[in-house]
Amino acid sequence: MCDHCRRRQLGSGTRCVGEGALTARDKVGVQDLVLLDAHKSEGAVLDNLKTRFSVDLIYTYIGTLLISVNPYKELDIYSKKHMDLYMGVNFYELPPHIYALADNAYQTMLTEANNHFILISGESGAGKTETTKKILQYYAVSCPSSALLDTVRDRMLMSNPVLEAFGNAKTLKNDNSSRFGKYMDIQFDSQGDAVGGHILSYLLEKSRVVHQNHGERNFHIFYQLVEGADEDLLRQLGLERDTEYYNYLAQGECTSMKTINDKNDWQTVKNALTVIHFDDSDIEHLFGIIASVLHLGNIYFDRDFKGFAVLNSSPELRWVSKVLTKALSYRKIEAKAEEVLCPFTVDHAIYARDALAKAIYGRTFTWVVNHINESLENQDPARKTVIGLLDIYGFEVFYVNSFEQFCINYCNEKLQQLFIQLTLKAEQEEYEAEGIEWEPVQFFNNKIICDLVDEKHRGIISVLDEECMRPGDSTDLTFLEKLEEKMGHHPHFVTHRLANKKTRKTLERGDFRLLHYAGEVTYCVVGFIDKNNDLLYRHIKEVMQQSKNSIVQQCFLPDEGDGRRRPETVATQFRSSLQELTEILMAKEAWYVRCLKSNDNKNSGKFDDALVKHQVKYLGLMEHLRVRRAGFAYRRRYEDFLKRYKPLCPHTWPHWRGVPSEGVEKLVQHLGYQPDEYKMGRTKIFIRYARTLFATEDAYEICKHELGAGLVAFTLRGTLVNLHLICFCFYLLFYRFIKGYITRGQAKTTDNSEYLAFVRQSYLMRLRDNLPKTVLDKNTWLSPPPVMTEASEILRRLHLRWMVRKYVRGLTPQRKAQLQIKVVTSAIFKGKKDSYPQSVAMPFMDTRISKCYHLYPNIIIYSVPVVKYDRNGFKPRPRQLLLTQAAVHLAEEAKLKQSISYAALKGDSQRHGVPATQCTCWVPRHFSTHHTTSIFISLWPFHLGL
Repeated sequence: MCDHCRRRQLGSGTRCVGEGALTARDKVGVQDLVLLDAHKSEGAVLDNLKTRFSVDLIYTYIGTLLISVNPYKELDIYSKKHMDLYMGVNFYELPPHIYALADNAYQTMLTEANNHFILISGESGAGKTETTKKILQYYAVSCPSSALLDTVRDRMLMSNPVLEAFGNAKTLKNDNSSRFGKYMDIQFDSQGDAVGGHILSYLLEKSRVVHQNHGERNFHIFYQLVEGADEDLLRQLGLERDTEYYNYLAQGECTSMKTINDKNDWQTVKNALTVIHFDDSDIEHLFGIIASVLHLGNIYFDRDFKGFAVLNSSPELRWVSKVLTKALSYRKIEAKAEEVLCPFTVDHAIYARDALAKAIYGRTFTWVVNHINESLENQDPARKTVIGLLDIYGFEVFYVNSFEQFCINYCNEKLQQLFIQLTLKAEQEEYEAEGIEWEPVQFFNNKIICDLVDEKHRGIISVLDEECMRPGDSTDLTFLEKLEEKMGHHPHFVTHRLANKKTRKTLERGDFRLLHYAGEVTYCVVGFIDKNNDLLYRHIKEVMQQSKNSIVQQCFLPDEGDGRRRPETVATQFRSSLQELTEILMAKEAWYVRCLKSNDNKNSGKFDDALVKHQVKYLGLMEHLRVRRAGFAYRRRYEDFLKRYKPLCPHTWPHWRGVPSEGVEKLVQHLGYQPDEYKMGRTKIFIRYARTLFATEDAYEICKHELGAGLVAFTLRGTLVNLHLICFCFYLLFYRFIKGYITRGQAKTTDNSEYLAFVRQSYLMRLRDNLPKTVLDKNTWLSPPPVMTEASEILRRLHLRWMVRKYVRGLTPQRKAQLQIKVVTSAIFKGKKDSYPQSVAMPFMDTRISKCYHLYPNIIIYSVPVVKYDRNGFKPRPRQLLLTQAAVHLAEEAKLKQSISYAALKGDSQRHGVPATQCTCWVPRHFSTHHTTSIFISLWPFHLGL
């Protein structure tokens, strides 16, 4: 049973095989390989894939695992129409599609509020990158939309061309091969809105910067810059518009490609950088770094009379600083308290140059990924759920396999181990949840190979690290000797010296061979030590720290260390990052996409059986199929099974009124299911054999046609018999309606009661669609018919009260306080101020208050003008009454006249030493809505002396 069907309960319920998967099986194979007869072999799987591929059905399921066969042509199955078709539909409701998997992962995430990931794997050129794009595009269209969310989604989508430009390259197998691993989290809020994202990158193939095999290219961005940049930018960067001119670009002898338009891609990348929020300065410095790598590659070294390296008079030198020029020719060695400059040999100088180029590009790539993450970062601290997309390099086998292929294939071993663990775990959990005994599944456990590579102190990585750090002359061949010494008896490891006579003929003396779960791969040890060390001389780092390029400054930080502590090797870093990735994935629900190449030549319509068979093997599809069919090929909720097949049993047709599981038991007994063919779980029926299900489906198809024919015959007979009765009833209804209309103005009678009911209903329906939207809307309310006058008025008042209540509840505390001040101001000034009508729309502020505001800035709670009357003559004098946190004050303009603390107010004015005969200040008694109301009321009886 698929994880999705175990978890999700949407719509009418889950189902493990849709009607399409059953009824279409004879035409284009089966949509779910689980439904193939259990006894059929790997050949049946291939035949099914080939049959579907021949009619452009490139997607097939194994449970919830999706197989995608690359057609090497455009198919009209990715339009907005197709996206809408798959939105919110149960997984097996429609034919297999990448949109079905993406949508169900999304819907399950919303339903259960948990995290998911989609693992996209396959050989280089199988379509992993394109599949990732399709998923991102689907979420961009199907998720809720707003201006802010559109910005986030635009940045997610536009991160792809930037990462492809800096991390993808043409290889022998793929014109747009990802030369790094990518894991991207898409973050969703509780409403399902995409609100952020984060990208992790793994093992960029930096060696490609300085060397490419014949028929391959460097990273796309180099060619895009040279071919697409305008003349002014090229002049500023000191570049020629000729990719053949640059050593780092021309080694593969295929700088231009018919399938790649570098000029157009350059415009796409420039636009994407702007969308992702790279500013002009960042873009300028970024292109400057790319140009500097090209200039470095064109620096050549000659030998002086002592055999040491000296820079030739290359025109590229004018683009390289004098300090860096010196750093590429000499090495700084610390000897006690002094530094000694030791000249390089030509080989050492070339190594230093290439190491610098790789370091600059690799660190810049990391900076680009970090900058993209900053632009995608979600600032809302509320809990988020995520869907992760893991687009990882596929298993690689070339004519010559080096350190990079060793790391990539080790990664695939770890993911295969995780894949089997998660699949077995999910299957076993469902069996336990349904109370069905779990039957162990036989499969190849590749833990023995993973341990061979990464076991601490004993694995190949540990031996390689020891050899890299060993003092003395360690070489690739001494590393191979150590492997032979420690791995000599391992069943999955062999070298030329350890092999038998037959195998020895296929191995060079500098090779070792590993028997992976996907098959044998031979690795050449040449370059393992250097690539694993990936060292950059400390004095060159110090030079780079002085760069004026802001990106380089961030990539080579001064606090990077004094160089005395040896950094971790590349293999060790990669092993640690894979361990962290495994922990991330283990905490999420898994979905899988397995991408297959249909042929090696990228020809549309061609299906290479041998190639596809090899991929089916090393992607572990047969193991996954065996796990999914561990005893039961099909399982379905009782309600769904009964709803579909109830016509096959007289006890369940047309309605079953009892418990669904009992109805299913009656149904399968009537169909003659044998005890070994099915099991009854707690919520589902489990059917062991696909043939049992197909027999049931065939019986249903026959029954459906018979039921349909009987229904048609019955309907025709009923129509002929009742036609005159229908006409007569229609006549009566029409007559009563007309008579009701004529007598509509009279008192309610039998003749007009139904017509008046129709009038009421019609008015209420029209009123429902035309209600006023605001309190101030006085004209929208529909005029009622006479019979609804009283009811209409009651409804109008109720609706008005509802809108007022809704408005009041929507007020923020700040807005509410402002309105309360307006109410008080209105009571104070109404009828006393000429400009009152024009000022009530503004928050109240007396200009006289502002003059004394500086007496108690930031602590005045309230201020109001009052009047003082002289004792002799009762001459009025304006004053300001100020209320602070601790006291009440009287002020004239900006001059403080008197203060009384609240603590001293305990009785009438006589108790405070204020003579009752003195003149008083009048305080407005009607102030009652502000939070200081109680203070005003307590002050009212007192005579405040001045």
